[in-house]
Amino acid sequence: MGSKPETQAVAGEGAVGGSPGTAHAISDDVHAMLAGMAFVVVGLVLLKAGGLLTGGEAGLALLGAYVVPFSTSAVYALVNLPFFLLACFTMGVPIALKSLVVSGGLGLTLHLLPRVLHVDFVDPMFAALAGGTLCAVGVLALARHGVGLGGTGIFTLWVKRKFGMNAGLMQIGIDTMLVLASLSTFPVGQVAWSALSVIAASAVLLAWHRSGRHTGH
Repeated sequence: MGSKPETQAVAGEGAVGGSPGTAHAISDDVHAMLAGMAFVVVGLVLLKAGGLLTGGEAGLALLGAYVVPFSTSAVYALVNLPFFLLACFTMGVPIALKSLVVSGGLGLTLHLLPRVLHVDFVDPMFAALAGGTLCAVGVLALARHGVGLGGTGIFTLWVKRKFGMNAGLMQIGIDTMLVLASLSTFPVGQVAWSALSVIAASAVLLAWHRSGRHTGH
């Protein structure tokens, strides 16, 4: 799994002022996983209700659900499978298992959510800003506890560990390519609003996902 400093860097949890932080308790990790999933799920509901996309594995799942006859949860599971294998062999089984639990919980929640929550209308601007922000806050909550949603998140964290590249900037690049790819399927207006959701999400990650801004690991 790498050294302790590497683990802190991946989770974005470097100690402030060079002093070691306090380890998270299991209850802290569980709470973060539940809260992170809740933020992401609500964000995805808003984005889908507005007919929009976002970045990362969530955006891939939404795009896939629009173009193939499968549910968002089914596409999400299919998209994530190869990335979990990558995590298992390169980042360690514990990280892969935690990410698998979160991904499975997210997919199950997306499948069951229409029974308790249904959004008939949402303004595209609100969907873009609120949906993108909520997804990013959820991803950040998970990353702070060494957990990823899978997909591109696992890939960027692996590249950060392996090559020392900025995971946030790499994620923004992937998200930009995803939005551009959606031009082949969606009207320009929808793509523009989707780009706004990516900008909103990226703003959260760039502002808060920095080493030294959070203690604990």
